[in-house]
Amino acid sequence: MSESKKVCVIGAGSSGIVAAKVIAEHGLDYEVFEKGSGIGGNWRFRNDNGMSASYASLHINTSKEKMAYSDYPMPDDYPDYPHHSQILDYFESYVNHFGLRDRIRFQTEVQSVEPGESGGWTVAVDGPDGRKSETYDAVLVANGHHWCPRMPEPPFPGSFTGRSFHSHEYETFEGFQGKRALIVGIGNSAVDIACEVCRVAEKTFLSTRRSAHILPKYAFGKPIDHFTSPMSAKTPLALQRKFFEVVLGISRGSQASYGVPEPDHHILQAHPTISADLLNLVGHGKIRMKPNLERLDGDGVVFVDGTREEVDIVVYATGYKIRFPFLSQELLSSSANEVELYRHVVHPELEGLYFLGLIQPLGAIMPLAEAQAQWIGKLLTGQAGLPDRDRMKRAIEEDRQSTRRRYVTSKRHTIQVDFYPYLFQLQKEMRRSP
Repeated sequence: MSESKKVCVIGAGSSGIVAAKVIAEHGLDYEVFEKGSGIGGNWRFRNDNGMSASYASLHINTSKEKMAYSDYPMPDDYPDYPHHSQILDYFESYVNHFGLRDRIRFQTEVQSVEPGESGGWTVAVDGPDGRKSETYDAVLVANGHHWCPRMPEPPFPGSFTGRSFHSHEYETFEGFQGKRALIVGIGNSAVDIACEVCRVAEKTFLSTRRSAHILPKYAFGKPIDHFTSPMSAKTPLALQRKFFEVVLGISRGSQASYGVPEPDHHILQAHPTISADLLNLVGHGKIRMKPNLERLDGDGVVFVDGTREEVDIVVYATGYKIRFPFLSQELLSSSANEVELYRHVVHPELEGLYFLGLIQPLGAIMPLAEAQAQWIGKLLTGQAGLPDRDRMKRAIEEDRQSTRRRYVTSKRHTIQVDFYPYLFQLQKEMRRSP
């Protein structure tokens, strides 16, 4: 009987809590292990699990409607783009509303997940009562992928005498007053940090290799992600690109006219950057755009165009590594910052091992993690089935090749998905006969 199965969920962030809720609805017994003392994962500022990348001023860059779980909308009095503290309050309310808190084991770190001697998975944890092990029929990995900083690879040659750190460590602009700051990268975190520190720093530089399409948070008075829908996602990609080019051309104009280089790729060919402030601040001269670094040079840096700037602080907003410290790399057969999973969820050879939220969508992760959990629930209760191993492996390779054709080559895009097409794919899997 499916009711006899016991499930382990690793992590009580946005993916872990929705997994717990969906698994409970399927009548399955479960436990959630959370390293920190509270829920929220990445959205808990200064989370004592040491993994949160939130900074004090962080607001979401997808609208509240697109980010909310399907059966629990965010409060009406929330702004279109809530502050991280409001998102955490929303998660706390979600956990309380669905009665999930009693099944979360806080301050409990998963040390290892290994195949059980008689099937299932043996999970060893360290918690308030010491080290314990227990066997589960299934393990749902929801530990997130924005916690293990990735520095430039290979490192820039030379040496730097000032202060340097990864954006994961950034909390506030304290320490940047009157300094000359360089932010390396042009993703959402890089741009947020540059826009904040430039208001107090003497000079702020933003370095990028290929630039990015800068999308405003609003277009024609509407959140920018309100222009996407299930219907629009079914139109040819060329038409979607043309639509966004027209919208941006009318509402924003050319980003190069502000001083931000045009990207070397088409819109929707890489993850865009959402910012209401960058273009204006570059236009005002508060942020100075620079190309990629060539080398570090004592109290300054040299860029690939031959220019040199003296800087006091370098912030590397260069992304994250995908890591699962409780799983052996041999077990996962992962490489190049990607993991071979069927539909980004199911390991084709390790029955009962599932992953949630291990995606980077053009949109919010939360509704997709909810759909992933629903699919897993159906698999565990026999309401849906999987293809055989060889078919799953072929599908994994097809998805990989499709991603490489669709997006620019980057370790950032190994887990990239388009929101609605991926949601449709999950819904189709849920209808697959056992």
